[in-house]
Amino acid sequence: MKILVTGGSGFLGSAVVRRLASEHDVVVADLREPAELPAGAVWERFDVTDAARVNEVIETARPEVVVHLASIVTPGKKSNRELEYAVDVDGTRHVLDACLAHDVRRIVVSSSGAAYGYHPDNPAWLTETDPVRGNEEFAYSHHKRLVEEMLAELRVSHPGFEQVVLRIGTILGEAVDNQITALFGWPVLLKVGGADSPFVFIWDTDVAAIIERGATGPAEAVTGITNVAGDGSMTMDEIAAVLGKRTVSVPTTALKAVLGVLKPLGLSAYGPEQTRFLQFRPVLANQRLRTTFGYVPGKTSREAFQAWVEAHPES
Repeated sequence: MKILVTGGSGFLGSAVVRRLASEHDVVVADLREPAELPAGAVWERFDVTDAARVNEVIETARPEVVVHLASIVTPGKKSNRELEYAVDVDGTRHVLDACLAHDVRRIVVSSSGAAYGYHPDNPAWLTETDPVRGNEEFAYSHHKRLVEEMLAELRVSHPGFEQVVLRIGTILGEAVDNQITALFGWPVLLKVGGADSPFVFIWDTDVAAIIERGATGPAEAVTGITNVAGDGSMTMDEIAAVLGKRTVSVPTTALKAVLGVLKPLGLSAYGPEQTRFLQFRPVLANQRLRTTFGYVPGKTSREAFQAWVEAHPES
C-alpha cells in the first residue's frame, strides 16, 4: 500500500512511519527532514500551509491512504494564533482538498479529546456521540473542533471518502516532555476549585499502533470517530500519590489572578483563561476503541502514567 504521512518527521509521526514502512511504501511529508528514514520510506519537503505544494506532493505520490498528523500541539515561543490556525485548520483543508482531487481512498486524522472542549457540563465519560464544543480561548481545542466540523461536512458531501478520526487523550511515553507533563513536576499539584480534574492517558506505542490500524485495517471496523485512551482515568489526588506529592485546592479566582501575573513574566505557559483546562478535563471512554475498532491498549491510564514516572525519576 502507498501511504503518505503528514508531520511524519515529528515525535508521533516518526513512530508511525517506522511501523508502516516495514510493510508499505511510505511518503514522509514534512518541512523537516526525518532524523532517520527507514527502508521503504521517502521524504518530501511539505508545508501544509502551502496549498499548491500540498496538491503537488499528493498528486505525484498518489497515495491510497493519507495519515494527517501535522498540527501545532505545543506552540513555541514565536508562535501565534494566526500561524496555528494556518497549520491546524487551513493546512487540514489543503490536505483534504488534495485527497479528494487525487482519489485518495482514506484519510486518518489525529484529532484530540480537546475537541470536546473543557466544559463544566461535560459528562463524566465522553463518548464519540457527544458534541465537539472546543473552547475558542484554547487555540488547539478550537482548531480541532473546526477540523472536525470540516470532516463532518465531507461525510455528507463525499460519503465514499473513508475517514478515520482519532480523538486522542493525553499521550505519555519515555521521551514525552511537554506542557502537560510539566504540571506533574510542580512541587504540589493543583486542584482548581476542588475539581478532581481526571486525566486519561495513552502510551505512545499504543497510539502508533492504533494509527497503523486506522491506515491499514478493514473499513467496517476502523472508519468513523474513535476515542483513543487507556482504560480508566486518574484524578489529581491519584497522580499526586504516585509522585509522592500532595495536592492543594486553589480557588478559581485566585488562580486566575496568579496566572495573570506569571504568564506576562514568562514564568507560566498558562494564562488566566486556561483555568478551564486545569479544571474541566474531557475524560474519554474507550469502549469503541476496544470493540468496534478492534484494539485493546497495552497499558491502562494508570499503567501508562506509572511507566512515564519510571522513565522520568526527576518528576
